[in-house]
Amino acid sequence: MKVRSPLTFCIVFIVTFALVAGCVNPATYIKTTTETEAAAPSAAAGSLRLGFSAWPGWFPWQVAQDEGIFAANKLSVDLKWFDGYLESISTLTAGQIDANSQTLGDTVNSVSGGADQVIVLVNDNSTGNDKVIVREGINSIADLKGKKVAAEEGTVDHFLLLLGMKKAGLSPQDIQFVPLETGKAAAAFVGGQVDATAVFAPFTTQALKRVGSKELFSSKDFPGAISDHLVFTRKFVEENPDRVQALVDSWFATLDYMKANPDKAYQIMSKRAGVSVSEYQEYADGTRIFTIEENLTAFQQGRDYTSLQFAAREMSKFLTEVGLAKTELDTSKLFDDRFVKAYAEKVKKT
Repeated sequence: MKVRSPLTFCIVFIVTFALVAGCVNPATYIKTTTETEAAAPSAAAGSLRLGFSAWPGWFPWQVAQDEGIFAANKLSVDLKWFDGYLESISTLTAGQIDANSQTLGDTVNSVSGGADQVIVLVNDNSTGNDKVIVREGINSIADLKGKKVAAEEGTVDHFLLLLGMKKAGLSPQDIQFVPLETGKAAAAFVGGQVDATAVFAPFTTQALKRVGSKELFSSKDFPGAISDHLVFTRKFVEENPDRVQALVDSWFATLDYMKANPDKAYQIMSKRAGVSVSEYQEYADGTRIFTIEENLTAFQQGRDYTSLQFAAREMSKFLTEVGLAKTELDTSKLFDDRFVKAYAEKVKKT
């Protein structure tokens, strides 16, 4: 895969207004073995290797694991947690896992660089869980001029920051950018070392503990721009369609479980996030988990970023225009909606 610098990566997505929902997780939370995990056999050689990282739209995978939903769908899953989101992307590209939870933008980048991947499911859209948080006295984006702003370079939060600045007429040179991993960026803000920070949940909770701090803008101000997906290597999909279907079925079964057992689901997800249940519940409105109906709609052709085909084409066009890809990507090969369609048909018959 062609390696890009974070700066170039930012330029691509600022111009296309197609943010990636980056979820790099530098959290120090250490996963403990649950009773369900302890009772389950170790991952067999034939287990589906699924990666995920810290983002509210992906924590349901932990619910599926802990509550035996994978097993109920006759699927053995080796669920791999990544402290770093970018590491999960490179691991999928290297073929060391079979599927990953990642953004549309990152997937287009990977495929444009030579990876053979396919999107089979929309997990969610970010609707506020990515935020730019500022200290007291900063009341507009224009007020960021000359200020120290921390974010993890090359992540969604950096993109969101620059996108908001672009909309307000500011350039990247108008601020003192402080590149720090997300957890350290939040800590630096709380410690008064910087004037603002761009972070995603659950680090938004930490950043807002600074007295007088507030949200300046968030992903809710750019609707439809941040989408997150279940992405497979094409080889795995072609060789194991039944297992892909079982994983998609497990996802929707997990959403049903969460609706029927919200308290238990919140306990599992908040533990995985390393925050309290009450703090985790505050993220509910900031991530829109897609229903089966919304999945079916997203896979259809459209004329704005709510259509995955449209968004991917626009991203690919720009990659070609700036010389980061030799030819435009055939986006028709990037999406495989047969699994969500099969699930929808199954639901109709029940």
